[in-house]
Amino acid sequence: MTIDIRRFSSDQADFSAQMDALLAWEAVSDHQVQQIVTDILADVKKRGDAAVVEYSNRFDHLHAQSMSELELGQEQLQQALDTLPQAQRDALLKAAERVRSYHEKQKQDSWQYREADGTLLGQKVTPMDRVGIYVPGGKAAYPSSVLMNAIPAHVAGVNEIIMVVPTPGGELNQLVLAAAAVAGVNRVFTIGGAQAVAALAYGTDTVPGVDKIVGPGNIFVATAKRQVFGTVGIDMIAGPSEILVVCDGKTDPDWIAMDLFSQAEHDEDAQAILVSPDAGFLDQVKASIDKLLPDMQRADIIRASLTGRAALIKVADMDEAMEVTNRIAPEHLELSVEDPQALLPQIRHAGAIFMGRHTSEALGDYCAGPNHVLPTSGTARFSSPLGVYDFQKRSSLIMCSPDGASELGQVASVLARGEQLEAHARSAEYRIKK
Repeated sequence: MTIDIRRFSSDQADFSAQMDALLAWEAVSDHQVQQIVTDILADVKKRGDAAVVEYSNRFDHLHAQSMSELELGQEQLQQALDTLPQAQRDALLKAAERVRSYHEKQKQDSWQYREADGTLLGQKVTPMDRVGIYVPGGKAAYPSSVLMNAIPAHVAGVNEIIMVVPTPGGELNQLVLAAAAVAGVNRVFTIGGAQAVAALAYGTDTVPGVDKIVGPGNIFVATAKRQVFGTVGIDMIAGPSEILVVCDGKTDPDWIAMDLFSQAEHDEDAQAILVSPDAGFLDQVKASIDKLLPDMQRADIIRASLTGRAALIKVADMDEAMEVTNRIAPEHLELSVEDPQALLPQIRHAGAIFMGRHTSEALGDYCAGPNHVLPTSGTARFSSPLGVYDFQKRSSLIMCSPDGASELGQVASVLARGEQLEAHARSAEYRIKK
């Protein structure tokens, strides 16, 4: 059985229109979703714990009487880690070690310098006090998300990391809890949805309010994060996962087909795109897709994703492939070519770049080291992967010497009076030496 995948070429007259259609994406957050979220946020802000318990019971089919039943202690997290099968425990610890090592190199230090007249200028770098991480729960449980969100915050020096994870039907994922123990999470609440975002943003008697909320979630979670932005910081509003593979036609087509599957299996809206100057290779990959798909556990999801949003794109050469890459600004970019380093100077927009035939995107999801929380839907044009810097603030330092205050005061006075701000001008003028 063959699968129908969109295919077109850069030499077609309607290439630009085809690209626009391929990349068109708008999150489905309709008026009804927004109103539901607005009501939940307002209710949690007003009634606190009681509202969180009610919504958790309703949406996750729980029977909690109080918030105390929806918090897990550190001993439960450690027990989850201690009782993991040895292979899972070793893999989790190795992944955490690599993620921590990479993010340690992102730490920024405070700095300052003095000018000739003694004026001091600089920047003070300070970690946030408390952050919240949202982790999907139930069957869609991702321990890797715990590591990727919590470890950079821990490396940044955040004092308290609060994790929320829904447990539909009371189902606890031991690997997620073990990851929380490894990543240095301080408190865990088994709540999810818009009510969890509200609790983190506004604080309740039990759930402490945070400075920033990070982590993926469904449309209700994304909508809630958008609505509380300003009260707290957020990482991003993430769209569906996506991968762009650029290949010169010399990689095993089965490898490339499986790389495309690795994103398509996330959900039906995920996007997998292959770009190559070799039309024959596109045929080979299509044949591999048809051959391999029937044996995949998530074949129905992959098929829906590939049919609805995937594409096989023929370009003239690698230079044109790089032009297409920058237009797409992909979340994940695989450069499955002989010399990927040679292409780097041409790449302006990509969340993460996987270089060479042996570097599958899946390694980045779990254990390569760099963060897997990446900008989607073309936002790599102006956004970066989650990192330590997202959990630090920068304060400017200014300390004028008498001579510096006098010299700068003359400049400030002229500019302030030009803006008709007399108090600004006079405040600076008081420090001017006569």
